Parts: sequence; structure tokens; C-alpha cells
Amino acid sequence: MTSIPKTTHAVQFFKNGGPEVLEFHEVEVAAPQPDELLIKVEWAGVNFIDTYFRSGIYETPKFPFTVGRELAGTVVAVPTDPGVLESQEYKLAGIALGSKVVGYVSGAMIGYTAVKWNEVTSVPPTVGTRLAAASFVSGLTALSALRESYAVQKGDWILVHAAAGGLGLQLVQIAKRFGANVIGTTSTREKSAIATAHGADHVILYTKENVVDRVLEITNGRGVNAIYDGVGKDTWEDDFKSIARKGTIVSLGNSSGVVPPFAPLKLTPKNLKVVRPTLMNYIATPEELFSYSKEYMALIADGVRVPIHQEYPFSAEGVAQAQIDLTGRGTSGKLVVKIAD
Repeated sequence: MTSIPKTTHAVQFFKNGGPEVLEFHEVEVAAPQPDELLIKVEWAGVNFIDTYFRSGIYETPKFPFTVGRELAGTVVAVPTDPGVLESQEYKLAGIALGSKVVGYVSGAMIGYTAVKWNEVTSVPPTVGTRLAAASFVSGLTALSALRESYAVQKGDWILVHAAAGGLGLQLVQIAKRFGANVIGTTSTREKSAIATAHGADHVILYTKENVVDRVLEITNGRGVNAIYDGVGKDTWEDDFKSIARKGTIVSLGNSSGVVPPFAPLKLTPKNLKVVRPTLMNYIATPEELFSYSKEYMALIADGVRVPIHQEYPFSAEGVAQAQIDLTGRGTSGKLVVKIAD
């Protein structure tokens, strides 16, 4: 039986601002509600959404705010609600004391956290908590976007911005398994080589080449069926020039800034669709979470790779540096924070 301490540590901020607002604090270990698990966190993933909350792009629900949305670790206390324990859904989840789990939950950068049992899913032994924390958000975001935001079909042409990033590499690999022709954009030749090695058919070096001209050249003037854009403001206007008639622009993030407001009439010249999904709304039910998790874990077993660019220490300085590196666009693959052994 794991001994549960009364206090733990967390990386938090008490006001919005730059990485310097992050602080490392001792906090009480939360007492789980009857329908909650208590998790000893081992690894946390670093994502752009962390910086959106910290900077104020996304509204902070309350202060202090614990950083992070992606964690993996060990279950050290299970629900006490008999209705949960006896439910078919809980039994099918296969979660028990000592189980390794991963989840997309708020406040991931903390030693121990209480979460609702249906907000996490089991981690196969072949994957482990480090890889799970590095892959869960980007993998499920990519998979759900390719399934639902625009359902990629065999032979489709798609454009993936920031194709060598954590999300981009997942989009490239999974789209190729769905039979798509993938064009990626990157900022350096080194990142271009990484995107190519992970399956991109064509990679455009946007610092040296005109993205729109190259997309139209590659697609014989037609444009792409769908664009998966996690960059935002800097790529937005060109997306409308690179997309094909009746195409779909999937806005997945704001790494360069928020997309500006636009009139619906902007869609009419090509009968376009614009989609702005969030992962939470694709895995809102236990059935959706377990279904996507199972499919994604199978993709990892089938060879989808999750390159980890770097791991950082569990401290205010470590998490701040991770966020600086992520937003500086000098990384490829995923960044993770080691919370505990």
C-alpha cells in the first residue's frame, strides 16, 4: 500500500503573464470525492494550451491556477462510491489500485491529484507512463481531428502546419495510415527531414518558400482537401488560398496568435468549412474517451512514433523553460516534465 502524504508540490501561477509568473508551491493533497481516483503523478506533458491559460489567451477559471493538462501516473486510491465500483463502465475501464493511467485533466503539474475516474484511461504496460504523457493529448487531438473535424479519406490531399511539432508529427503519421497525401510545413531543413522521416510526402520550408505557390504546384492548382492548422494568426490568410473548393480548414491552435474575427462571407468563394474543435468535446463521454484511447494505443503498437525532444525537472524554472522552448519553435516532437519516479 502506497503511503499518501498530506502535502505535495505544484507549479502554479497567481496572475496571468509570461513564464516568470510560474511558482513552485507546497499544497495539500486533495481528498478524493466518492467518484474520484487519487493519482500519484509521474509525468506531465507540455502543451501550447498551458501557455494560453498562463498568458490569458484562455480565461483562467480561478487563482492560484495549477499548470498542465496532460498527466500519467499510478492510482493510489480508488473511488468509494458503490454505484461507481459496481457500474459496468468502471469494470470495463479496468482501473484498480496500482493501475497506470493517463488523462487530459486540468492541473497536471502536481505530485498527487484527485480526478474523476472517467477522465483517465489505462496505460498498457508496453507504453508506460512517460510515453503516455508525451502522446496522449497530441495523439488523441490528431486522431479525433482526422476522424471528425475533417474525416480524411484515402487519396485526400491535406496540409499540416508545423509538421515536425508534437501534434504535427501525430497528424502526419496517422493521416498516412488513413491513406492521405500529406504536405507539411516546417521552419528549418532539420525539421523538414524529421517530418519526411515520419511520412510526409512533401515538406515546404516556409522560411524559404512560398507556401501557397508550393501547395498549388504540388496539387496541380487544385489545393488541398483539408488544412490542419495549429499555428493560427500567421498562416490564417494563406489557408484560404491553399484550400480546395469545398475544403475544410481545421483550426487547432494559436501558437502564433489568435485567428482574427472574420465574416461568414469569407467562406463563400469556395464553399468552405472552418472547424475549431477542442479535444475535450471529442472525448466528453467515457465511451468516447475509451474508444479513442484504445484506437490510439493500437496505433502506437502499430508503429506510430512519439519523439520526445526533451524532459524537464519538476520546478518553476523547469516548467518555465519548457514553455519558453515550446513557444520558441525550436523544438520538434514532445516536451515532458518528470514529476516523480
